[in-house]
Amino acid sequence: MTAQPTKQFSSTETYSKNILGPSFFSMRNLVIASAGDETKDDFIVAPANSPYIVADTEELSVSLTVEFNKSPLTSLLMCLGTEVHVRFAFEGIGGAAAEKDVEVMLTTVKDKYVYELTWTGTPNGAQLTAGLYGVAAVSQVGPVKHECSQPIIGYGYLAGKLLQVYPA
Repeated sequence: MTAQPTKQFSSTETYSKNILGPSFFSMRNLVIASAGDETKDDFIVAPANSPYIVADTEELSVSLTVEFNKSPLTSLLMCLGTEVHVRFAFEGIGGAAAEKDVEVMLTTVKDKYVYELTWTGTPNGAQLTAGLYGVAAVSQVGPVKHECSQPIIGYGYLAGKLLQVYPA
């Protein structure tokens, strides 16, 4: 039998500066939708035809898209079940319009990075009085549904839409 060599050879390479990569999200497509549709061929200007002018009993929806990057850290957070909270803020412009928020929440799932969050209801259901409103979305991402989670991962906002509510 031959003797084992006295020299051992080995090699490794580790990149540990940012092994999991950054985790971030973006918000886009803040949309208000109602029964009104400006894209119809027979569209005429009238409160009943505008998606941004609604009766207090008319159903409307407010939605936005939240998209996460695809780093290893983000993949882990999606898989662990991260809560995404969005508060749609209806900021009254003028003294007669109320200021109310409605909240939508979802929990992320594995291998899904784009989410659509939508609130649907009526102005009466959201306690909005007649008047003009600026509409914004304020988000909070986190915590993760795991005992080792940090409390909040990130915050964001998106604004720039107007909504008028009139009494039915």
